Amino acid sequence: MTSKTTVTNEPATSPSTPTGHATASVAAILSEAAARYPDDVAVVVGPQRTTYRELWQQSLAYAGALRARGVGEGDRVAMLVPNVADFARVYYATLALGAVVVPVHALLKRHEIEYVLGDSGSSLLVCAAPLLVEGAAGAQLAGVDVVTVLAPPATDAGTAVVPPAPDRLESLAAEAEPLTTYVPRQPFDTATILYTSGTTGQPKGAEGSHFALLQQVDTNLMSTFDMRRGDVLLGALPLFHTFGQTCTMNTGFRAGATIVMLPKFDGDAALAAMVEHGCEVFMGVPTMYMALLDAATRSEARPPFRYAISGGASLPLAVLAKFEQVFGAPVHEGYGLTETSPVATFNHVGRPPRPGTIGTPIWGVDVEVADSSVEDRIVLLPHGEIGEIVVRGHNLMNGYLDRPEDTAKAIVDGWFRTGDLGTKDDDDYLTVVDRTKDMIIRNGYNVYPRQVEEVLAQHPDVTMAAVFGVPHETHGQEIEAAVVLRAGATVAPEELVAFVSDEIAAYKFPRVVHVVDALPLGPSGKVLKRDLVARFGAQEAAVTPS
Repeated sequence: MTSKTTVTNEPATSPSTPTGHATASVAAILSEAAARYPDDVAVVVGPQRTTYRELWQQSLAYAGALRARGVGEGDRVAMLVPNVADFARVYYATLALGAVVVPVHALLKRHEIEYVLGDSGSSLLVCAAPLLVEGAAGAQLAGVDVVTVLAPPATDAGTAVVPPAPDRLESLAAEAEPLTTYVPRQPFDTATILYTSGTTGQPKGAEGSHFALLQQVDTNLMSTFDMRRGDVLLGALPLFHTFGQTCTMNTGFRAGATIVMLPKFDGDAALAAMVEHGCEVFMGVPTMYMALLDAATRSEARPPFRYAISGGASLPLAVLAKFEQVFGAPVHEGYGLTETSPVATFNHVGRPPRPGTIGTPIWGVDVEVADSSVEDRIVLLPHGEIGEIVVRGHNLMNGYLDRPEDTAKAIVDGWFRTGDLGTKDDDDYLTVVDRTKDMIIRNGYNVYPRQVEEVLAQHPDVTMAAVFGVPHETHGQEIEAAVVLRAGATVAPEELVAFVSDEIAAYKFPRVVHVVDALPLGPSGKVLKRDLVARFGAQEAAVTPS
């Protein structure tokens, strides 16, 4: 049955809220937490501890400085800040003004920054001092003004040499009149513009509304996660990305939790920080789980985990099982995208998780499987069939900024087309098979890389694996893999090929395995398979077993 549900694809842009209309602001998350838990610690960064009262007062002071700099309702403010307390201050300061936050990936180079600033129409860039070399250069190219905030504390890795510093936001805040509260917005006004990773073409800015982000946080707390006041969370997921921003920061602050921020993720440092501060909840992407397992071989100390949350990409079952064994905590896997705010499905805490699945839809959200070959409408498939995962509900973005055609292709009949292939069983549990674009077709047979990666992950010498297809004259595509080995491992590529070929059908196993020092990762920790295809696609097969 085809749904005719529609969603609002165009954000409200009126500069003021009419009397009598409902209002909403993501800034209320920190404002309310400061009122309810003023003396609780909100953020820990190295030796620095900031209470909720202090964080909100500092955010209001930053908002006053931004207002003095000309920022008002509906303006776009870009921020290039790592995981430190200043991220929260700038984020909530911008929202308190009724402006729109445009987080920028901390590893982008100047021309990439220029693109984000120009495409988003940002009027100002707030840049952390260590990132000014690229940030200031990108802002200059885009013709955008820059203010800076302090560098991360000394516990972070060294800082870069920077050009003469722009005005410091801290100094401007000391001279400006702070806000006394936040400016209310209409529920579907845009709160954030988050840029997708751009797997094809230029990145697109997904507009998240105040309503969608607030509803996501409340749904996470009421019926999805198990999070409460006083919990200690590791803030290692990049806050410029939707997973860390919404699930860790916004949800954590809404609950009254303490977030231990790491400016840069490292397995050993993360494990030490979680042990030191007694982290009960860990949120991470699969590469972080692998790094923590590696760190656990060098330390017997363990945090008091209650449970762990995995998202961003499929967690190999072998890694999930090993994590639960080593850390003594269940792993609850979920699924979502930037365009869905992000959580769409989850192995809800309070029920035993089903390893290998992404759980069931969260409250108020429908997730189904549709025929991916039908583009102009949504044709839902029966349970058990493989198709494209589609989502509708309160968590959808307003649309892609200034891209109505892309928005219309992505949101059809009120359903967001994810581009991911999956199945749904009779108990409503969904399983991701693979990305539509990552599926390999060899000799006319569909090969799903995730299935092959699951086998590689079972080999004792393999820490990370990525399977991808390269062009081939005879087969259409040939299957190859790139793996990272454990320290000291000496297994040969030919042995890995044989290991996989013993476990799966002949048309599925990789004919070539490349041993690499590291896999290329995107901002959310996903492996960039397009980079692997570009790197290895032109090379002749070095290993071609019969």
